[in-house]
Amino acid sequence: MLKQAIYHRALNQFAYAYDDKNLHIMLQTKKDDMEQVSLIYGDPYDFKDEEWQYQTLKMEKTGSTNLFDFWKVSVKPTYYRLRYAFHCEGVDGETLIYTERGFYQEPPEDIGCYFCFPYLHKVDTFTAPEWVKDTVWYQIFPERFGNGDPTLTPDEGLEWGSAKPTPTNFFGGDFQGVIDHLDHLEEIGITGIYFCPIFKAHSNHKYDTIDYMEIDPQFGDKETFRKLVKECHQRGIRVMLDAVFNHSGYYFESFQDVLKNGESSRYKDWFHIWDFPLQTKPNPNYDTFGFVANMPKLDTANPAVKEHLFDVARYWIEEFDIDGWRLDVANEIDSAFWREFRQVVKEAKSDAYILGEIWHDSMPWLQGDQFDAVMNYPFTNGAIDFFGKQSMKSIEFADSITNVLHMYPQNVNEVSFNLLDSHDTARILTLAKGVKERVRLLYLFQLSFIGTPCIYYGDEIGMAGGNDPGCRACMEWDENKQDRDLFNFVKKLIQMRKDIPAFGNRGAFRFLQVDEEKDIVVYEKKLNQEQLVFVLNNCDQAQAIDVDALQKKKSIELFEEKSISFSDNAVVELPAYGFKCFSIK
Repeated sequence: MLKQAIYHRALNQFAYAYDDKNLHIMLQTKKDDMEQVSLIYGDPYDFKDEEWQYQTLKMEKTGSTNLFDFWKVSVKPTYYRLRYAFHCEGVDGETLIYTERGFYQEPPEDIGCYFCFPYLHKVDTFTAPEWVKDTVWYQIFPERFGNGDPTLTPDEGLEWGSAKPTPTNFFGGDFQGVIDHLDHLEEIGITGIYFCPIFKAHSNHKYDTIDYMEIDPQFGDKETFRKLVKECHQRGIRVMLDAVFNHSGYYFESFQDVLKNGESSRYKDWFHIWDFPLQTKPNPNYDTFGFVANMPKLDTANPAVKEHLFDVARYWIEEFDIDGWRLDVANEIDSAFWREFRQVVKEAKSDAYILGEIWHDSMPWLQGDQFDAVMNYPFTNGAIDFFGKQSMKSIEFADSITNVLHMYPQNVNEVSFNLLDSHDTARILTLAKGVKERVRLLYLFQLSFIGTPCIYYGDEIGMAGGNDPGCRACMEWDENKQDRDLFNFVKKLIQMRKDIPAFGNRGAFRFLQVDEEKDIVVYEKKLNQEQLVFVLNNCDQAQAIDVDALQKKKSIELFEEKSISFSDNAVVELPAYGFKCFSIK
């Protein structure tokens, strides 16, 4: 038994309140080193004849990587508090008790040796909006989705789809264009829209805000936006806006005042200015987003800045009934700001969704006091590298996804924002080198995974495009130029996610088999007595695999809607880039 690999800390994803009654506890061990792990647990004050009273509970191996096994258990403390340790049974026959103070041969008598969960406070429990768990998002880049009111198109605007997207051209996308095409979203099964910025700005992408309290004139007015939100809500579609609070735009009134009045400006402390006078070339002498001079970084520790931005957050919820905020460049803003921001937002709408844009491990922001979720780019990277680019082998893919599942608590994973691409990346069809069968595998994996999935506009009809600005082309509304087979496939997956509880967010996920040579992955989604077994062939040749979980089982293959009974040899044959999903009950 390799003691050095046994790891637990009584915090974060290793010990947390799943809800107001249940604790989830996880242990990490060396891969294939343990035969079984059990939790030793009890109330710290429960003694009988000076002996601590404890119970044991077997833990479940919920995932493995090439380095580690992960063991989890759910336990309900009688009095909301817990002391605990781990009984480890090695494959070599050795047994040990792992505690906060190290290893023992027998459970120690001293209660102070054990790991401690002092008290399960409901107020400290990570709680995200329940509705998010069943939401399928659709990201809209407003300038490029639909031109419904040509009178609003900027003077320099081009005819819809008449040219390739550039960083500076306009095509006249607006709110009316979104309203006109809500049927498209409703047909596919979308229940949430994430809008890139809609506020008054100079650029076509609108991440350089001029006025946070005003709609950009090219999109329409506030009444049109109010109508859009109401139309969405009537169709069961939530609305999330983009909050660009890390930085403003060059033409933001406060920054213009600093440019004009220098050190005498009353807004000079709204930004991170190094010295005066301000200069933008050759390099700015103030903090910016990246090194972009026209995106000056706001000082979110400044009380006046906080008051203004909190007013913005509150205003769009209270006045227009939006359902959430996506937070741009969220990890570059101080956490004290986000803690106050959360209070403001939740007071305005208790079930509003707060989503941070963070591309890496985000545990510090997911403690229940800042964000409800982050954009799950670790998931994105694994899925794209395996199915899309095919730059990753199946065993590496399984490791990456297993790590994703165990880097956060389960209640965090259930609302994690799982995207495949966005306005910041190349489109999935381009990343898949135009192979639409790989795109199907990407969608199947995304929509059968836990979390809240997001589709980038146009991907569902086979739009392609490289990195920004190539990924920001005008939506193709001519059905003769759309991939309707792909559209119907995505529609079917979303319907399966809604109709089959284990298929979507309610089912627990784990890999069952990984064939590195064949690049076939087999994974399970399980809910109570319902078990789904997915078999995906990420190869351009037909292949077969003997699936252990299907041996001697009766099943229904969900895509072909055909009953299949397996014998001792459960061989599943798959065409190139083929897939199957077996329902076992």
